[in-house]
Amino acid sequence: MQPELIADYQCVCGENPLWNPFDKRVYWTDIPTGRIFRYDPATGAHEQFYQGEVVGGFTLQADGALLLFMARGAVAIWREGKLTPVVEEIPAERESRFNDVIADPAGRVFCGTMPTKAAPGRLYRLDTDGSIHLLLEGIGCSNGLGFTPDRKCLYYTDTPKREIYLFDYDQDTGAITHQRVAIRTPEGDGGPDGMTVDAEGQVWTAKWGGSCLVRYTPEGVEERRITFPARKVSSLTFGGDDCSDIYVTTAGGDTKEADGPGAGALFRVR
Repeated sequence: MQPELIADYQCVCGENPLWNPFDKRVYWTDIPTGRIFRYDPATGAHEQFYQGEVVGGFTLQADGALLLFMARGAVAIWREGKLTPVVEEIPAERESRFNDVIADPAGRVFCGTMPTKAAPGRLYRLDTDGSIHLLLEGIGCSNGLGFTPDRKCLYYTDTPKREIYLFDYDQDTGAITHQRVAIRTPEGDGGPDGMTVDAEGQVWTAKWGGSCLVRYTPEGVEERRITFPARKVSSLTFGGDDCSDIYVTTAGGDTKEADGPGAGALFRVR
């Protein structure tokens, strides 16, 4: 399982890789520079197609449009180059931005925000009627999320605490309850960043500062590790027709001397 460099746009903070089953391409964002890219594995072509407001994360709409989660708590639909606001702002997030997001099986979106000097990060849920609900406060840095295969639990990452939590999740209401620590990652091994859950229920987490992906069992035991030529491995998604490829984003494209020759690039692991 050797990483293959797919595209290097020297992303300052490449993030939120997401496989689009409608057009069979993988999408990802460079948060600070306000860019979004896509790659077509059928042709090998890749491009930047968005330049604008900072996008901390995004999800897909049923018609293939993107739902963008931006600075100040703003949310908007991007469709054929046009932005349509959904949430203008969240007053408590005027100095912050969204970071990592995930659509749930019912179409809601769990969306976290970055900490600021004034306040820690928070976790919200955007419902399909456009209403937004505060779920958690006091988060060191809101990060990767993922559902268990039975859709009964939600994983959620707090990077500085080096912890991945597990919640009971109610698909009918979107409620999350019974927070507990599922995985505690060791010091000196990078912080857990973006994550996903595979078909076997194993948890994959990207290690920011750790140059690797790690696959954990649900009991929190490391099962395998894949290293990358980039110190800041930020997130991952499964893609391809049978979801047997892993696409991995990295950060540090502006500081390659410190962060490695692959910093800021998109990789694939078969």
